[in-house]
Amino acid sequence: MATTHAPQAGSGRHVPFGGLREAVRQFTPNWFAATMGTGVLALALNQFPIAFPGQHPLAVTLWLFNIGLFCLFTVLYASRWIFFGHEAKRIFQHPVVSMFFGTIPMGLATIVNGFVTFGMPMWGEVALNIAHVLWWLDVALALACGLLIPFLMFTQQDHALEKMTAVWLLPIVAAEVAAASGGGLVPVLPAGEAYGVLFISYALWAFSVPLAMSILVILLLRLTLHKLPTRDMAASGWLALGPIGTGALGLLTLGGNASPVLAHAGLESVGPVAFGIGIIGATILWGYGAWWLMLAMLKTARYLKEGMPFNIGWWGFTFPLGVYSLATMGLGRVTHFDFFTIVGSGLILLLTGLWLVVATRTAQGAWRGTLFFSPCLVSGVAPAQSLPQVVPQPKAA
Repeated sequence: MATTHAPQAGSGRHVPFGGLREAVRQFTPNWFAATMGTGVLALALNQFPIAFPGQHPLAVTLWLFNIGLFCLFTVLYASRWIFFGHEAKRIFQHPVVSMFFGTIPMGLATIVNGFVTFGMPMWGEVALNIAHVLWWLDVALALACGLLIPFLMFTQQDHALEKMTAVWLLPIVAAEVAAASGGGLVPVLPAGEAYGVLFISYALWAFSVPLAMSILVILLLRLTLHKLPTRDMAASGWLALGPIGTGALGLLTLGGNASPVLAHAGLESVGPVAFGIGIIGATILWGYGAWWLMLAMLKTARYLKEGMPFNIGWWGFTFPLGVYSLATMGLGRVTHFDFFTIVGSGLILLLTGLWLVVATRTAQGAWRGTLFFSPCLVSGVAPAQSLPQVVPQPKAA
């Protein structure tokens, strides 16, 4: 009997694939990272400061495509729970794949933002109502991920410092992504509803950012003591940029839109404070993020020399860079400092190039069936990022 090395989740190397049924059986939340990257690219392209032909229609098309992707992935993952529920529930014990539950609310948040940015000019009040309802759903999912996944880490999963990667951030960051989305809803909602969304968004920011910053401290210790993760986890180095970029974007968005809502409630003096905290806080976080961005580039250059196997985790290159780009562009608008606008433009171009590469290879891998692989289905999974090494193959005829 021949054997072959089994990949990490979606590594791009061949795994047995038997059509739609097997795709459903092997489907994991990792795929929702593609909706995060696609959605943030649509929003970033719409803000690109140098206008080009078809800019807005291209961004709208990407957003609509992202809705289709999210719906497709939702159907596939729901089908797995319906038809293979006894296998699907194993994800709660897996120390890596379970972290990707956080990609579901974060992918949904990009759709919510799109309904405000793209949907309202096309459909008006209907788009706003959809965005508002979806935002509350996003909040519920983000809170569940941010609390229950860490609880599983503490009670049911096996983790070790040397096996830690930045994927620990994924369930935590979902709440601050919802907070930033709430900041975008505030100026278009009626004053009474906007008031509640504003304060809940600030609470969501606090629910996530301080905890994410503490994880980054542990991650720095892990990198110092145990060096870089394996090549299969190369893209995870960019995930550290996610909570920093989203945290900065949330402060800017909430602070910039707070004054009219607070004034309506008789808190006129608080609005300018929120605006000032947004600018200063976002600038400080931006500087912190610049360090992690340059570190991620250095690590990626190191991995490229060693050879980086493609996997679905490569979508980790896109969303963190996207939210950091949006925060950079936001700082450029409020500070009128051209430096931020120039840097933000370069980051959006880099994001576009990375998205094209990752999307193309994902489409190829999905068509061939090589990206559908659930590590949860293999018994005896070792802690953290380790996976079984052999999968038996049928004898050759």
